Amino acid sequence: MEINLQPGLRGEKEQLVTEDNTAIKYGSGDVPVFATPALVGLMEGASINAVDRFLPEGFCTVGVRIAINHTAATPIGMTVTARAELQEVDGRRLVLKVEGFDEQEKVGEGTHERYIVQMDKFMQKNRGKLG
Repeated sequence: MEINLQPGLRGEKEQLVTEDNTAIKYGSGDVPVFATPALVGLMEGASINAVDRFLPEGFCTVGVRIAINHTAATPIGMTVTARAELQEVDGRRLVLKVEGFDEQEKVGEGTHERYIVQMDKFMQKNRGKLG
């Protein structure tokens, strides 16, 4: 099956900051602001939104690497928006530029790598770990 993704594809995902996605709740800090792990998840979601809709049925992408700087804190009550843009396609390997913004400023940026997988084969291999 041929998959033809081109650089420039974009996706977004947003999330309201609540007590459930703060650094305190994640255990990643002691302050009630948007957690870095929550920002990572939001950036992965934006990346999925950028590319997965263009894949054939039965295929998806899985994250394998993310390198970000979380540069500004976002308080409870604000919304964080992550944006992803496909930068590079190397066979099944995809590299995306990711950024995060709240209503006031950029709060993070980095790169994210994903691989295209066939879901049934991926899950079969994964279930094999159970013996």
